Amino acid sequence: MEIPTTKVIDLKGKYLIPGGIDVHTHFNIDVGIAKSVDDFYTGTVAAACGGTTTIIDHMGFGPKGCSLHYQLERYHEFAENNAVIDYGFHGVIQHIDKKILDEIDSMIADGVTSFKGYMTYGYKLSDRDMLELSQKIATAGGLLTVHPENNDMIDYLKNNFASEGKLSPKYHGESRPSRCEGEAVNRMLDITSVTNCPLYIVHLSCSEGLEHIKVAKDMGQKVFAETCPQYLVLDESCYSLPEKEGLKYICSPPIREKRHQEKLWAGIKEGYIQTVATNHCSFNFLEQKIMGKDDFRKCPNGLPGVETRIPLIFSEGVSKERININKFVEVVSTNPAKLFGIYPQKGCIQVGSDADLVVIDPNIRKKISKENLHENTDYTPFEGIEVIGYPVMTISRGEIIVEDNKFMGKKGRGKFLKRKKFSL
Repeated sequence: MEIPTTKVIDLKGKYLIPGGIDVHTHFNIDVGIAKSVDDFYTGTVAAACGGTTTIIDHMGFGPKGCSLHYQLERYHEFAENNAVIDYGFHGVIQHIDKKILDEIDSMIADGVTSFKGYMTYGYKLSDRDMLELSQKIATAGGLLTVHPENNDMIDYLKNNFASEGKLSPKYHGESRPSRCEGEAVNRMLDITSVTNCPLYIVHLSCSEGLEHIKVAKDMGQKVFAETCPQYLVLDESCYSLPEKEGLKYICSPPIREKRHQEKLWAGIKEGYIQTVATNHCSFNFLEQKIMGKDDFRKCPNGLPGVETRIPLIFSEGVSKERININKFVEVVSTNPAKLFGIYPQKGCIQVGSDADLVVIDPNIRKKISKENLHENTDYTPFEGIEVIGYPVMTISRGEIIVEDNKFMGKKGRGKFLKRKKFSL
């Protein structure tokens, strides 16, 4: 009988945590004016190298009027035989009619138990749409995730700035003020309070939205919130960088004034923000972002970040004592697993779980640099930021796939996760 080879790993002075779970990525996405440069292979390699062992991707928009399963089939094709870590999908709602609402039950049966609605962009949903959608999701056992921004306010401000010739990157942020996000968060809280639908706010960036969430949560409403590293670490001064560098940071919602950062960190510590994800949506600066050099409206929205999430949040959170190690594990792994129906398979270290593990050396000091990252973009928005603590090993389902920043896994080893209904 052949005895399996056992590798002994010395973890003295290091943290062993459950594998990171990023529940907000956009791989293989086509936004009309550009296609992202990270697909399910390059994106998941980068994720693994950064200590993430599971992603849940927001499927992009399909042809007008398409079914939910049309996009699901496409994304299975994108991910299968490419992803190196385990993955799931969020359904994206482009329109509301009886067929779409009836399809939600079968999507949930197929393991897609969360659905995203946008309050802005071309496929925005009206308040009535959101009411119908949230009613259906509530009865079907799903979770409604929402991109909250006031579309009319954005359109008015963008057009007004354009008429005045104000088209540099900083006006991207000014055309999407924090009140625009806060109002939309509050509106969705009101809508879902009527239908008793669990609500998950994606990429929360501002204190106004957080305050509305606090009030609703304290009153017992089922509301959950996600923020991203860019809103915890960067500030609006990045939009005024010279040589069109500000275009690198165009994302929606935009990066805010510094005053919002500590409010968001406090929201994490106090439990009002349950997850930190990335909204990873990568475009090259020199080929794609630069399209907005004369008009910020022509710049594709999105930032890379799937690889830098764990080191940034560990460094800015744990190393700088904003949060403790337990809260860190909650927001980067355990809470995402519980909210999105993959706990205890993922998000914990216990008998019967998938043995997704990450080793973090808290004593490593290094500056983030594009040269050392695996993301497929030609820049990182976090260039030059020094982090204290870094993942040095990633284990997926018991297999070491990254060691000392070197990927050693196999293309296509990732498995689709058929997620459970919402149960919190």
